[in-house]
Amino acid sequence: MTDAKTRIDETVKSNDVVLYMKGTKDMPQCGFSSRVAGVLNYIGVDYTDVNVLADEEIRQGIKDYSDWPTIPQLYVKGEFVGGCDIITEMTLSGELDGMFEENGVAFDKAAADKIREANG
Repeated sequence: MTDAKTRIDETVKSNDVVLYMKGTKDMPQCGFSSRVAGVLNYIGVDYTDVNVLADEEIRQGIKDYSDWPTIPQLYVKGEFVGGCDIITEMTLSGELDGMFEENGVAFDKAAADKIREANG
């Protein structure tokens, strides 16, 4: 049995976009996870979701792995991006679009623009 850090490292490095969250992308179990999954779903990002509620080792392990105390946590191309507040700010500023574009991650630019229009 591999340890949590190894499993997390393999997941983060073998998927372009990974969201460690409470619940799943189809059924988030907390408001913060719901917000980040909602943004990614709305703008059509293909991402891997990892339900930390299903595995206590992963739930604690992801906090140790990133040295970030909260969940959700978003990773793009193996790099930790941030949690709910950071992803919200990056979405509204357009910075998240840029990160996806730089890393070759497909998303719906028009949908991302609609989020900014609705929150402008």
